[in-house]
Amino acid sequence: MAVGSRDWTRSLYETLDGDYTTAAELREASIAGDLARWTQALTSLVTRSLRELGLEVAARGHRCTGLPIKREEYLALDVTAFRGVERGWRFPVAVCELENSGSDAVVAYALWKVLCIRDTLRVVFCYRSPRSDARRLIRLLTDGIVGAMALPDRERLGGDTLVFIGSRSESHTFPYGFFQAWRLNRNLGRFETFGWQE
Repeated sequence: MAVGSRDWTRSLYETLDGDYTTAAELREASIAGDLARWTQALTSLVTRSLRELGLEVAARGHRCTGLPIKREEYLALDVTAFRGVERGWRFPVAVCELENSGSDAVVAYALWKVLCIRDTLRVVFCYRSPRSDARRLIRLLTDGIVGAMALPDRERLGGDTLVFIGSRSESHTFPYGFFQAWRLNRNLGRFETFGWQE
Protein backbone atom coordinates (compact mmCIF):
# COMPACT_ATOMS: atom_id res chain seq x y z
CA MET A 1 0.00 0.00 0.00
CA ALA A 2 1.52 3.27 -1.09
CA VAL A 3 0.82 6.41 0.87
CA GLY A 4 0.24 9.18 -1.64
CA SER A 5 1.12 12.75 -0.77
CA ARG A 6 -2.28 14.07 -1.85
CA ASP A 7 -4.24 11.43 0.09
CA TRP A 8 -2.21 12.00 3.21
CA THR A 9 -2.36 15.81 2.98
CA ARG A 10 -6.12 15.61 2.49
CA SER A 11 -6.32 13.40 5.59
CA LEU A 12 -4.16 15.90 7.50
CA TYR A 13 -6.50 18.82 6.75
CA GLU A 14 -9.66 16.75 7.28
CA THR A 15 -8.32 15.66 10.66
CA LEU A 16 -7.51 19.27 11.51
CA ASP A 17 -10.95 20.45 10.36
CA GLY A 18 -12.64 17.79 12.50
CA ASP A 19 -10.74 18.49 15.71
CA TYR A 20 -11.32 22.01 16.96
CA THR A 21 -9.26 21.44 20.12
CA THR A 22 -6.10 20.40 18.26
CA ALA A 23 -6.61 23.11 15.64
CA ALA A 24 -6.97 25.78 18.32
CA GLU A 25 -3.94 24.44 20.22
CA LEU A 26 -1.79 24.46 17.07
CA ARG A 27 -2.91 27.95 16.10
CA GLU A 28 -2.45 29.42 19.58
CA ALA A 29 0.97 27.78 19.99
CA SER A 30 2.10 29.28 16.69
CA ILE A 31 0.85 32.77 17.58
CA ALA A 32 2.58 32.57 20.97
CA GLY A 33 5.75 31.19 19.41
CA ASP A 34 5.54 28.25 21.84
CA LEU A 35 7.28 25.73 19.62
CA ALA A 36 7.29 22.90 22.19
CA ARG A 37 3.49 23.14 22.41
CA TRP A 38 3.33 23.48 18.60
CA THR A 39 5.31 20.23 18.22
CA GLN A 40 3.08 18.38 20.68
CA ALA A 41 -0.12 19.46 18.90
CA LEU A 42 1.40 18.73 15.50
CA THR A 43 2.51 15.25 16.64
CA SER A 44 -1.07 14.45 17.63
CA LEU A 45 -2.44 15.80 14.33
CA VAL A 46 0.06 13.98 12.10
CA THR A 47 -0.37 10.72 14.02
CA ARG A 48 -4.14 10.82 13.70
CA SER A 49 -4.02 11.75 10.00
CA LEU A 50 -1.86 8.68 9.29
CA ARG A 51 -4.11 6.42 11.38
CA GLU A 52 -7.07 7.65 9.34
CA LEU A 53 -5.36 6.01 6.36
CA GLY A 54 -5.28 2.67 8.21
CA LEU A 55 -1.63 2.89 9.20
CA GLU A 56 -0.02 1.91 12.47
CA VAL A 57 1.93 4.85 13.88
CA ALA A 58 4.77 5.40 16.33
CA ALA A 59 5.37 8.86 17.78
CA ARG A 60 6.03 10.43 21.16
CA GLY A 61 2.95 9.58 23.24
CA HIS A 62 1.73 7.10 20.59
CA ARG A 63 3.14 3.60 21.08
CA CYS A 64 3.31 1.27 18.08
CA THR A 65 2.36 -2.29 19.04
CA GLY A 66 2.64 -3.99 15.64
CA LEU A 67 6.42 -4.45 15.56
CA PRO A 68 8.32 -7.04 17.62
CA ILE A 69 9.75 -4.25 19.80
CA LYS A 70 6.99 -1.88 20.89
CA ARG A 71 8.11 1.74 21.01
CA GLU A 72 7.00 5.32 20.61
CA GLU A 73 9.91 6.15 18.32
CA TYR A 74 11.87 4.19 15.73
CA LEU A 75 15.07 5.19 13.93
CA ALA A 76 15.20 8.46 15.91
CA LEU A 77 12.35 9.83 13.76
CA ASP A 78 9.48 11.84 15.23
CA VAL A 79 6.71 9.92 13.43
CA THR A 80 6.98 6.56 11.69
CA ALA A 81 4.02 4.81 10.02
CA PHE A 82 3.65 1.18 8.96
CA ARG A 83 1.03 -0.84 7.12
CA GLY A 84 -1.49 -1.84 9.75
CA VAL A 85 -2.31 -5.32 8.48
CA GLU A 86 1.16 -6.84 8.56
CA ARG A 87 3.04 -8.14 11.59
CA GLY A 88 6.72 -8.54 12.31
CA TRP A 89 9.53 -6.32 11.11
CA ARG A 90 8.54 -4.22 8.12
CA PHE A 91 9.72 -1.06 6.50
CA PRO A 92 7.94 2.24 7.20
CA VAL A 93 5.61 3.61 4.54
CA ALA A 94 5.78 7.16 5.90
CA VAL A 95 8.17 9.10 8.11
CA CYS A 96 7.89 12.63 9.45
CA GLU A 97 10.22 14.98 11.24
CA LEU A 98 8.51 17.78 13.18
CA GLU A 99 11.33 20.25 13.57
CA ASN A 100 10.67 23.20 15.87
CA SER A 101 14.18 24.64 15.70
CA GLY A 102 14.78 28.06 14.20
CA SER A 103 18.14 26.82 12.89
CA ASP A 104 18.25 26.23 9.15
CA ALA A 105 21.00 23.66 9.70
CA VAL A 106 18.76 21.63 12.03
CA VAL A 107 15.91 21.68 9.49
CA ALA A 108 18.38 20.60 6.78
CA TYR A 109 19.45 17.73 9.04
CA ALA A 110 15.78 16.71 9.44
CA LEU A 111 15.38 16.62 5.65
CA TRP A 112 18.61 14.66 5.23
CA LYS A 113 17.39 12.20 7.87
CA VAL A 114 14.07 11.45 6.14
CA LEU A 115 15.79 11.19 2.74
CA CYS A 116 17.96 8.41 4.19
CA ILE A 117 14.86 6.29 4.85
CA ARG A 118 13.45 3.88 2.29
CA ASP A 119 9.72 4.47 2.26
CA THR A 120 6.83 5.90 0.34
CA LEU A 121 6.23 9.28 1.95
CA ARG A 122 8.80 11.51 3.66
CA VAL A 123 7.66 14.72 5.37
CA VAL A 124 9.42 17.52 7.23
CA PHE A 125 7.42 20.10 9.16
CA CYS A 126 9.13 23.26 10.31
CA TYR A 127 8.18 26.73 11.39
CA ARG A 128 9.35 30.19 10.41
CA SER A 129 7.83 33.32 11.92
CA PRO A 130 7.96 35.55 8.83
CA ARG A 131 6.57 33.80 5.78
CA SER A 132 9.28 35.39 3.65
CA ASP A 133 11.81 33.04 5.28
CA ALA A 134 10.11 30.02 3.66
CA ARG A 135 11.51 30.54 0.14
CA ARG A 136 14.99 31.20 1.50
CA LEU A 137 14.82 28.00 3.55
CA ILE A 138 13.59 26.00 0.55
CA ARG A 139 16.52 27.32 -1.53
CA LEU A 140 18.92 26.31 1.23
CA LEU A 141 17.39 22.80 1.42
CA THR A 142 17.49 22.47 -2.36
CA ASP A 143 21.09 23.61 -2.69
CA GLY A 144 22.50 21.99 0.42
CA ILE A 145 20.70 18.64 0.59
CA VAL A 146 19.01 17.84 -2.73
CA GLY A 147 21.87 19.41 -4.71
CA ALA A 148 24.28 17.00 -3.06
CA MET A 149 22.43 14.03 -4.60
CA ALA A 150 23.23 12.76 -8.08
CA LEU A 151 20.24 12.26 -10.41
CA PRO A 152 20.37 8.43 -10.16
CA ASP A 153 20.24 8.74 -6.36
CA ARG A 154 17.23 11.07 -6.52
CA GLU A 155 15.45 8.74 -8.96
CA ARG A 156 15.90 5.83 -6.55
CA LEU A 157 14.12 7.72 -3.78
CA GLY A 158 10.66 6.68 -4.92
CA GLY A 159 7.55 8.10 -3.28
CA ASP A 160 7.22 11.75 -2.34
CA THR A 161 9.18 14.13 -0.16
CA LEU A 162 7.25 17.07 1.28
CA VAL A 163 8.26 20.09 3.33
CA PHE A 164 5.55 21.98 5.23
CA ILE A 165 6.55 25.40 6.57
CA GLY A 166 4.22 26.99 9.12
CA SER A 167 4.22 30.74 9.62
CA ARG A 168 2.91 32.87 12.46
CA SER A 169 2.41 35.77 10.05
CA GLU A 170 -0.27 33.70 8.28
CA SER A 171 -2.11 32.55 11.42
CA HIS A 172 -5.22 34.51 10.35
CA THR A 173 -5.61 32.08 7.42
CA PHE A 174 -5.30 29.02 9.65
CA PRO A 175 -5.24 26.19 8.73
CA TYR A 176 -5.14 26.45 4.93
CA GLY A 177 -2.85 29.43 4.50
CA PHE A 178 -0.81 28.73 7.61
CA PHE A 179 1.28 25.96 6.06
CA GLN A 180 3.13 26.36 2.79
CA ALA A 181 3.69 22.95 1.24
CA TRP A 182 6.56 22.04 -1.08
CA ARG A 183 7.17 18.76 -2.92
CA LEU A 184 10.50 17.52 -4.21
CA ASN A 185 10.65 17.15 -7.98
CA ARG A 186 13.18 14.33 -8.17
CA ASN A 187 13.89 14.81 -11.87
CA LEU A 188 14.67 18.52 -11.61
CA GLY A 189 16.26 18.28 -8.17
CA ARG A 190 14.25 21.10 -6.63
CA PHE A 191 11.25 21.73 -4.41
CA GLU A 192 8.08 23.07 -6.01
CA THR A 193 4.99 24.45 -4.36
CA PHE A 194 2.53 21.67 -3.66
CA GLY A 195 -1.12 22.31 -4.52
CA TRP A 196 -2.55 19.20 -2.89
CA GLN A 197 -6.17 20.12 -3.71
CA GLU A 198 -5.60 19.96 -7.49
